[in-house]
Amino acid sequence: MDEDLIYTVNDGIGRITFNRPQARNAMTFAMYERLAGICQAANTDRGIKVLVLTGAGDKAFASGTDISQFRAFKTAQDALDYEARIDRVFTALEACRVPTIAAIAGACTGGGAGLAACCDMRIGTASARIGFPIARTLGNCLSMSNISRLMALLGPARTKDIIFTARLVEAPEALAVGLLNEVVPDIETLHRRADELARLLASHAPLTLEVTKEAVRRLRPNLTREEGEDLILKAYMSADFREGMEAFLGKRKPAWRGE
Repeated sequence: MDEDLIYTVNDGIGRITFNRPQARNAMTFAMYERLAGICQAANTDRGIKVLVLTGAGDKAFASGTDISQFRAFKTAQDALDYEARIDRVFTALEACRVPTIAAIAGACTGGGAGLAACCDMRIGTASARIGFPIARTLGNCLSMSNISRLMALLGPARTKDIIFTARLVEAPEALAVGLLNEVVPDIETLHRRADELARLLASHAPLTLEVTKEAVRRLRPNLTREEGEDLILKAYMSADFREGMEAFLGKRKPAWRGE
């Protein structure tokens, strides 16, 4: 697991690398838990000034949760437990005391896009593509808390557009709508620019950044995951979700039935 997520600290800047390039940096449950633990530790370690998140290689930031793990889902509680885990990890990242920067190259999809949305700043290469293609792939859904995050970032119309069309937003549009703060030409520039920005933030008054971050978080409308449990179960317990998962793993097009 340690090799799947690499964490280093240098001069107060923590660097988190999702390190499964052979699987487009798809997230395992162990990786999610490690990420949450790093964020929680940064809350008490005043030596940590900034966290930078990135993916190994230039093909993907993170392509979401490793789909093979869904095969273990048998009951309604499995679905609720999964979304509770994701919400806990995303909340740990979003509420982390220090500024967080997502440095995105290539695909940033599903849970990976959710992680990026929780970060304070997002830099992408010209090849970055961001989205939630679940209407085309798995037939599951985002939790109410994740929908709330996207609504705050993009507004209702764009949130529905991105999820309904299942498209991946290219870098120029992502910059225009606020999914990215900055676009750079290539991965070498991405890492250099992320380091520059991290050093800049690390040099600023930490309490100013901390309280501003928390103020913005408090002002965001925040429906809880529990308020949407009926929606989670409707999607995850459906025949369509099982079909979508098996089709994805079998590399074929799913046959949706709406049930």
